[in-house]
Amino acid sequence: MKNNPSLKGLAIAVVVFMMAFGIYFFFLAKKNYYLVDNPTPNTYYYKINNGSEGIISAGQFVHVDLKQGKNAIKVFDQNKKLLYDSAFEVNKIRGLLNIAHEDYYVNRQYYGYNLKKDSLLLALDKTVIDGKQYFGAPKRFNKLYTDDFYYNVDEDYDKMIKNVQQVESRSKIFRKQDFLNYYKEYYKF
Repeated sequence: MKNNPSLKGLAIAVVVFMMAFGIYFFFLAKKNYYLVDNPTPNTYYYKINNGSEGIISAGQFVHVDLKQGKNAIKVFDQNKKLLYDSAFEVNKIRGLLNIAHEDYYVNRQYYGYNLKKDSLLLALDKTVIDGKQYFGAPKRFNKLYTDDFYYNVDEDYDKMIKNVQQVESRSKIFRKQDFLNYYKEYYKF
C-alpha cells in the first residue's frame, strides 16, 4: 500500500474524534439518575413499583431505577410498619424521592461575565427559613418527588461554566442544613 497522506489524515482525525468523545463521556458528561434521600436520623424501608425491598439509613442517599411516567412507592418505618403508599410522576432524566417529607431547598446559582451576584440576589425575592431571610428566592420543597433541579443533593455546583456570554443559572437541590451551610459560606451579606 502506498503512502497516502489523505488516508493518514483521515485516520488521525478519526482517532482524535474518538478520544475526544471518550474523554467527554468518561469524565465530563453529567450522569442522569434518581435518588432516594433520607436526611433524618431514622431508618426507612421502601419498595418502588412492587420491586425488591430497599433500606435507607440515617443521612443516606441511594440510587434507584425509575421509569418515565407513573411510579409507585411504599415506605415503611424501622419496624416495617407501612407509613404510606403513594404514586408519583417521573418526567425528567434526574430526580429526588423525599421519603421522609423533610424540607429541601432548590437554589439557583448564576454564572456569566461581569456578574454582580450580590446585587442580582438582592433584586430577587427572599425566602424565610427559621425566621431569617435568605436572598435569591430559594424554593422550599417537602413533597414526595421532584425533578425541578439540575444538580442533585450528592453533586456540587460546577466551579465555572465555560463560554457563558450572558448571565445563566443552574439549580441545585439541597437538604435544609446543607443549604444553610452553603449559603453562609458562599454569600457574604
